[in-house]
Amino acid sequence: MTVPASASAPTVAGIDVEAIRPQFPGLARTLPDGRPAVFFDGPGGSQPHASAIVAVARHLESSMANLDGAFATARETTALVERARVAGADLLGSAPEGIAFGPNMTTLNFLLAHALARTLAAGDEIVVTALDHDANVAPWLLVARDHGLVVRTAPLRVTDGTLDHDALEGLLGPRTRVVAFPLASNALGTIPDIPRIAAAAHRVGALAWCDAVHSAPHRRIDAAALGVDVVLCSAYKFFGPHVGIAAIRRDLAETLPADQVRPAAESPPGHRFETGTQSHEGLAGMVAAVDYLAGLGTGADPAPGAGRRARLDDAFARIQRHEAALTLRFLDGMADLPKLRLYGIADPARVGERTPTLCFTIEGQPPHAVTEALGEAGIFTWHGNYYALNVMESLGLEGRGGAVRAGFLHYNTPAEVDRFLEALHHIAT
Repeated sequence: MTVPASASAPTVAGIDVEAIRPQFPGLARTLPDGRPAVFFDGPGGSQPHASAIVAVARHLESSMANLDGAFATARETTALVERARVAGADLLGSAPEGIAFGPNMTTLNFLLAHALARTLAAGDEIVVTALDHDANVAPWLLVARDHGLVVRTAPLRVTDGTLDHDALEGLLGPRTRVVAFPLASNALGTIPDIPRIAAAAHRVGALAWCDAVHSAPHRRIDAAALGVDVVLCSAYKFFGPHVGIAAIRRDLAETLPADQVRPAAESPPGHRFETGTQSHEGLAGMVAAVDYLAGLGTGADPAPGAGRRARLDDAFARIQRHEAALTLRFLDGMADLPKLRLYGIADPARVGERTPTLCFTIEGQPPHAVTEALGEAGIFTWHGNYYALNVMESLGLEGRGGAVRAGFLHYNTPAEVDRFLEALHHIAT
């Protein structure tokens, strides 16, 4: 196995991995034999940062109250929720007024899809993609059944796991009302051309509706710059607790029908989609996670005093460079694994078109057996379809147990990639 010598240093392109790793308590986990665990299960959920853990506990310990009361803990909780809206807006590049919270992205998306469907007419059309997680497909299928809508699916190119943008544009027409798509595939890591999709949706008067769950820990998200109308993600994918976040274009958040208890406040607009009391402790952890990410961008550029959005810009540029180096290391070492088949973009020259998420099979080995063997070696990965049902059906893998999925995050190291490659070589032989 050959790996680039330059990738062996702990500091890669502005990410000091050795300084970061102690800030994630979960990474200290060891196996019974004393070996450290390797967390390549990030596409299913990241390890939380210590500051997020502390923030959750601190809120429960000292500020537990509901909103808008005339006493100290209620005022603290009310202020926390407002800070959370600003943090969510900074992370997603949107306005705080359009931020809505929920238990997870899937629940929020079902709620918002049902709200939008009440404004549509029978025969209206929704376009989804074969690249999507089912959380951005199933809600549209259900509302289509209930309201007489039509759902069309844009295919992916099986050769490299990319979205067929021409085919997607060919599906759009005067009855198209929503184009739902991912910022990045949770199965293959593929990053579609988001501005192109959003522009195509808007040309026919449709909404650009974006699932950013998988993309959130890997790429800077700027809803305004991308031209998307709704973007959803979950904090447990970017080093926080289980909280869903939606950034809804303000005028849309103000006008969509919302189910609320009768005395509910009408402002800010995003609050209209928050049913009942939210997880305030979860919001505290989410704010801490966003601040942690912004803190990665406090190097020479931008200056430490720069605003959070500018620091997030720099932080994600550093994260992307680090994760690209890990991906290139794996792609280079994969050459020594002829029985391994990688699905999605495998060309090192195109590493910028994907997240560091690897979907693969090993000849003669069921996916569940591979993940079990990796687990025994202390390397945590996933198998199956990971709710990317259309992806697995398109690749012909759904009836064969799906595939193995591993993903790198900015707290992973080159040494862990090498250990992974060695374990795969052992399994394959």
